[in-house]
Amino acid sequence: MAAFGGLTYVMKTKYGMTPTVVFDHYGEVLAWLSLYSLFICVLLYLKGRLAPSTSDNGSSGNIIFDYYWGTELYPRIFGIDIKVFTNCRFGLTVWALVISICFLKSYELYGFVDSMFICWLLQMIYLTKFFWWEGGYMRTMDISVDRAGFYICWGCLVYVPGFYTLCSLYMVAHPVKLGIELTAFFIVAGAASIFINYQADYQRQVFRETGGKCLIWGKKPDMIWAKYRTEAGQDKLNPLLLSGWWGVARHFHYLPELALAFFWSVPALFDHLLPFSYFIFLTILLVHRTFRDDVKCQKKYGRYWQQYCKKVPYKIVPYIF
Repeated sequence: MAAFGGLTYVMKTKYGMTPTVVFDHYGEVLAWLSLYSLFICVLLYLKGRLAPSTSDNGSSGNIIFDYYWGTELYPRIFGIDIKVFTNCRFGLTVWALVISICFLKSYELYGFVDSMFICWLLQMIYLTKFFWWEGGYMRTMDISVDRAGFYICWGCLVYVPGFYTLCSLYMVAHPVKLGIELTAFFIVAGAASIFINYQADYQRQVFRETGGKCLIWGKKPDMIWAKYRTEAGQDKLNPLLLSGWWGVARHFHYLPELALAFFWSVPALFDHLLPFSYFIFLTILLVHRTFRDDVKCQKKYGRYWQQYCKKVPYKIVPYIF
């Protein structure tokens, strides 16, 4: 981002050119990314079949499904972790660059627009938090469960830059003046959502790193020691957290994440559904992910997971879902 800012200044002062040229040709950019990504996914399929990086690979026997889902869990090329590159180094980085370009384009057209500023600022704080907490991301389903195929890699190379940025892309052509009061409210509410989401993730991370020997909300955490068996036949124990935000709901951290997506979308107001596309998609994705997680954990922990679900009966929203 520092390099982007520096290059923006140099190109503007020396050549009278700004990065908003990317916005002007963004359809072409996405078309190229899509074609490039399809080719990358073919290479990943072939690599997983012919030269896998680890033993965690395989084929379903269906070439279409293997191309879609992937044939390797952790492929590496020249020492580079492909999923980390596509998800973090490219997808999330380009997300930040695109919304910054949209913000600059809006400024060139109309001057400062508070609604666009809210949309940009909350997304930038969220993405900064993501990279600050990147170590925790390594434990998510994207990394630990989903293989490197079309589903993940095309998604991060094309779907993230094209779809996740829709609110900012829309607001370039649809400026809205909100005023100081609404601007302040949306920024504070969005920042609070980010903080709660981060605190929930941090509680779980500290709990896992210390084996439960920590304080959650000033108290010794409640936990269930879940026994499970690895594929190698080894019996192991894993603590399941029942305190803090993880005692409120099994995936309570999804709720502030959804709230944040709403608060960076709602400044566009309700003239069109398009600015809320990411919020709607994220709702479907995270609700579906709770069911996937239940299936995975039930298979892994068995009766211990059933005990956990009795203690924490709600998936995301207490007393509702």
